[in-house]
Amino acid sequence: MLDNIQLEHFRNLVSLAAADGKIAEIERITLAKIAFERDIPLDRLNIMLERADEYIYLIPQNTQEREKQLEDMIKLALVDGEFAPAEHRLILMVGEKLGFSKPEMDKMIEAHCGDIKVK
Repeated sequence: MLDNIQLEHFRNLVSLAAADGKIAEIERITLAKIAFERDIPLDRLNIMLERADEYIYLIPQNTQEREKQLEDMIKLALVDGEFAPAEHRLILMVGEKLGFSKPEMDKMIEAHCGDIKVK
């Protein structure tokens, strides 16, 4: 059974990926992988991708909330014990959209990875 919170979080990921007006191929691939891992049906994923520009995602106005959003995304990516290159690239893209610098994102990612290797 699909968890509503998981679905809402995934919808936010789709919304974030589309925040610049388009969803890049690498973002589509990563979202498809995450959807598969979360048991989100392909038809539902396709509908979400088609309607991505209709989803309203308000970028948090304060740094603390932006950081929490990025940390939630990192945790989601690490749930399976792996940190795939596609997930890493998507997180970097989203972090940039949230206003974080590459060094800030690298520090957050490193803090959450622990023994997990970035592939």
